[in-house]
Amino acid sequence: MLEAMNQRTEQDKIGEELTAQRFGMLADIARELAGEVLFPTCFDAVLRLRKELQNPNLTLARIAQVVQLEPLVAAKLVRLANSAAYAAHGQAVRDLPAAINRLGLNVVRATALAVAMGEILHAKEMAGFSALAQRLWEHSIRSAAAARLLAQTHTRISSDEAMLAGLVHDLGAFYMLYRAVQYPELRERPDTLMHLILQWHEAIGVTLLETLGLPQEIAQASVDHDHPRPVPEVPRTLADLVYIGNLLAGGYYEWLRQDRDLQEDEVRLFNEKYAGLLPEIEAAAREMRAALA
Repeated sequence: MLEAMNQRTEQDKIGEELTAQRFGMLADIARELAGEVLFPTCFDAVLRLRKELQNPNLTLARIAQVVQLEPLVAAKLVRLANSAAYAAHGQAVRDLPAAINRLGLNVVRATALAVAMGEILHAKEMAGFSALAQRLWEHSIRSAAAARLLAQTHTRISSDEAMLAGLVHDLGAFYMLYRAVQYPELRERPDTLMHLILQWHEAIGVTLLETLGLPQEIAQASVDHDHPRPVPEVPRTLADLVYIGNLLAGGYYEWLRQDRDLQEDEVRLFNEKYAGLLPEIEAAAREMRAALA
């Protein structure tokens, strides 16, 4: 991947006369991905939780003990467990073990990552990219809600696994935003940054997910999620759920920014098949957004 990124950036540098800073950011990221990734400080909690939760023999009490060390994650887990999406007709939970028992480990992982992504979003250094970062966050939440609902209604795939995959499918874009604040020229040219993100966030995101230690199927589900292809008649894989969820959350916008033609028949068929889910997706996204606020 490092070689491919360097080759591509060299071509862009010549063909599009990219400045040294534009090339520099991609080259720096390529070096990081080939060695030690410099995650934002807010990802420390995610890394610690992930390492602890890799032990398959952890008891519920130990899991709660580990999560309790990150109060923000713990608070949001309790709030999420009491949301309409998970509470159903159950009683309200008032403690962390009960919340974790209701939600399961996939949701614990997803919530920890969501907290870290939200911290990036609100970091003062991100002020210049606030509008772009907010759109990206909204898209991630809607994608997660869509993937979860699709899993529930169209497959036997774990809905919580689908939610996690939908939430993190654009993690590479968040990371590129975080890195971009270190380059003055890119801070002043958000359109240039958007171009770089559209070109590179998928490949960077897959490597980041693998570095974070997420299951391989989660990382691979984000591969080529922005590359137009025929929409599956019936979603059968986690990658199908991420692809369709991304479109339901506005993924066509990313295609347009990449100057890719949309086939009217394909859009019509897609809307006929899945547009009926949009009200439920919007309701689930509102609930998730409130729980993670």
